[in-house]
Amino acid sequence: MKLRLLTGGLLIICILMQTACQESGLSRNGDVINTVNGAIKLEALGFALTHEHIMSNYGKAQDEASIYDETRLLAQTIPYLRQLKSLGVHSVFDCTTAYFGRRVDLLQRISDSTGIQIITNTGFYGAAADRYIPPFAYQASVGDISKIWVDEFTNGIDGTHIKPGFVKLGFDDGAPSDIDTKLFIAGILTHKKTGLTLSVHTGNNVETANMQMELLQEYDVDPSAWIWVHANKVTDVQVLLAAANKGAWISLDGVNTSNIMEYIDVIKSFRSQKLLHKILLSHDGNGFRAGGGIRAFDAIPKDLVPAMLASGFTQDEIDQIMVQNPAKAFKIAIKNALP
Repeated sequence: MKLRLLTGGLLIICILMQTACQESGLSRNGDVINTVNGAIKLEALGFALTHEHIMSNYGKAQDEASIYDETRLLAQTIPYLRQLKSLGVHSVFDCTTAYFGRRVDLLQRISDSTGIQIITNTGFYGAAADRYIPPFAYQASVGDISKIWVDEFTNGIDGTHIKPGFVKLGFDDGAPSDIDTKLFIAGILTHKKTGLTLSVHTGNNVETANMQMELLQEYDVDPSAWIWVHANKVTDVQVLLAAANKGAWISLDGVNTSNIMEYIDVIKSFRSQKLLHKILLSHDGNGFRAGGGIRAFDAIPKDLVPAMLASGFTQDEIDQIMVQNPAKAFKIAIKNALP
């Protein structure tokens, strides 16, 4: 009788745990990613661009950043993303954060109209001389900031049921500032609660990249929870290879029609070190730049992929970079450092 009661109790606990995980967007097996239309299996992510902006008001004041001419926005972005879908792109990670243009309601409408799976973010953007950090963040504790981001993951963004698929953060050039470092630590705490990957604008700031990896180690988080965004700006590829060897994700996200062969050379360096499994490729494009024209994000399927095939890369290697790597990088899983 006691055994039967115990078994029933365990069953109830397991069911409750599974329900809580599903409601929070976190699969028990870590095999999902949150899109603006709900959680999907990782294998459904497909060919993914991991650093783009469907739209942003970068350059405008913070109190204007989330205001768009919606008619013009939809008229411009929907045909473009439909074209992107026809080129074989299944998913786009949108890196426009709160306070500089994130609008998950519009992202959902665009996704519904195009068939492109869009993954939005939580976090605050710490680059751009900190102009898009909300004023309260300077006084708030690290824990209180993290609670905001965890709440978006658990309950949804801006009163919707839309949940983030990653944490977007940023650093300016030069020595890491107190506020940017504070936000990064809040991001680490958020990862430890949610399993969301940290996608961090770092660029050619090697000092800051090293500091981020040190903080991850301090908080017992594996480097695979961190993406070095705009790493393509680093001139010494050996620095990137060293970070990749430690487990970090290297985001080469400035592809355009004029630099295809440069990217192929860098990718070859990773292949020579058997590190293709640590690269992410994207454009840092923008479908609606503060109400202006499109900064293209179609060069990878149109130009880079054919050039890679012509340069001796196999389709399996391309699938590794464009399909398998995004799924692994953004897998919702708490990545504790090994003891």
